Amino acid sequence: MANDFCWFELVTTDTKAAGDFYKAVIGWTSEMSSGPAGPYTIFKAPGDIHVGGMLEMQGMPPGWIGYIAVDDVDAFADKVEAAGGQVHKAPQDIPDVGRFAVVADPQGAMFVLFKDTSTMPPPRPEPMSPGSLAWAELHATDWETAFAFYAGQFGWKKHDAVDMGEMGTYQTVGLDQAFAGLFTNPDLPNGPYWLYYFGVDGVDSAVERVKANGGEILMGPMEVPGGAFVVNAKDPQGGYFAFLGMRG
Repeated sequence: MANDFCWFELVTTDTKAAGDFYKAVIGWTSEMSSGPAGPYTIFKAPGDIHVGGMLEMQGMPPGWIGYIAVDDVDAFADKVEAAGGQVHKAPQDIPDVGRFAVVADPQGAMFVLFKDTSTMPPPRPEPMSPGSLAWAELHATDWETAFAFYAGQFGWKKHDAVDMGEMGTYQTVGLDQAFAGLFTNPDLPNGPYWLYYFGVDGVDSAVERVKANGGEILMGPMEVPGGAFVVNAKDPQGGYFAFLGMRG
């Protein structure tokens, strides 16, 4: 769907180790492909559904970046810049795949604008299912001005607002349905960023798999509205990610 997250990508310093970790923890399988920057791993959710990718890059901190589907990458890149954001990589084509640009919102959180050039949009996993992108979360310096930016770019609307006490408001956003949350995080040593939650089949066993495979649990399991539990974690190379599912 246009103006929603459609893909996510891990940039890491060791694709072999990171691939083994995420396959063990999330339950993905993988296949090799190639991209503009060289070898490219494609992660697949159950049912052989392509959900994300991974590439190796030295000299930058490992992390995930999300792709937002748009109908015109060049026009949206101009809109991002006009609204105070930055274009880190100008629009370019990936032959037989699509067109993309790497951008950041005015507070510095990075994401990718993407237009799929295939005639048949690829299938997507059921929301919240194991291996899916279950949620996206913006850690912002000021969630309200961040919301104004994303609403202006993509037409995102406010859904539920959750009172987190001293931590302020957690605002869920999306189109017809909520698919992301925004909040103000006062502790951002490396600046604002998007955190991506992947669906797992059983949160407790996923916690044990993180520990057994060299990752680190940072927070959780914590219950969220709807009865699911979330966990924030770090992979062995230092990339932040989160996962979501039921306990037991």
